[in-house]
Amino acid sequence: MDTMTYDYTEPTLSTKGQRMRDILADYIALISHRLPDDVTAKLEELSKIEVDPLQKLVYDTMMENQLLANKLKRPSCQDTGALQFFIKCGAQFPLLGKLNQILKDAVYRGTKKAPLRHNAVQTFDEYNTGMNIGDGIPSIFLQVDGNGTDISMYVYMAGGGCTLPGAAKVLMPGEGYEGVVRFVMDRMTSYGINACPPLLVGVGVATSVETAALNSKLALMRRVDSENPNANAAKLEHLLEDGINHIGLGPQGFGGQKSVMGVNVENTARHPSTIGVAVSTGCWSHRRGLINFDADLNYDLPLNKGVELS
Repeated sequence: MDTMTYDYTEPTLSTKGQRMRDILADYIALISHRLPDDVTAKLEELSKIEVDPLQKLVYDTMMENQLLANKLKRPSCQDTGALQFFIKCGAQFPLLGKLNQILKDAVYRGTKKAPLRHNAVQTFDEYNTGMNIGDGIPSIFLQVDGNGTDISMYVYMAGGGCTLPGAAKVLMPGEGYEGVVRFVMDRMTSYGINACPPLLVGVGVATSVETAALNSKLALMRRVDSENPNANAAKLEHLLEDGINHIGLGPQGFGGQKSVMGVNVENTARHPSTIGVAVSTGCWSHRRGLINFDADLNYDLPLNKGVELS
């Protein structure tokens, strides 16, 4: 069989578009080796809870891994994931029409800069593009919100192991929120160990599988120390966190007191006769970032304090 190649032509961008692309390429490279501030703080907190020498050794190894990744500016995990972007943008943001091209080219350039492992395999054709881009990769989820000129963008490296527990289901009428708990716990007891705990668990509740699944991914974008503003949803977060911790997965599945960094629930309104539920997980090396641009491409990095991109 002839070797297949992915046809990619770098887009022609304005000077402003090139600047946004280059900033994002730098940020993608940064995310690959530097964990967000909230994840680093939570791992340090959890490391002080475990008392068994094996669990403490695992956390010490995680910390050493991150120190070396930052020092050498090399990815902290060999699986650098498939890039995903979750975006909220004002309708008047000046580069809105070129956004897809900018993001795809940023991934292409960030892959070479970091460098990132090549994780884009063309489905059914079964060849790796060698560029971390392909049909539908990177995944771009865009919400146009109001008539403003700013853009807010979560950047996420969705690895294979942490993606493995992901699932979505529409519950039968009558299963209620008890069914949500049962579904989440079934996934965690069956597949949680495969996702490199301690995990950030995202739970989505909505009408259908696709809306619940998107909510579960948006839940992973929230800080690990955040709480759903709805009191009932927040209660569910705490109950699920306690339940999954009691499974005893511990760091990297070696057993321990804490199995999760947190459980985040994201919910939207639903059809009266259905409850769609989904689970997504982030591994201990939860590589996600947040970058905000104004119309002039001034930016800030709320999850990476003190960082300046080159």
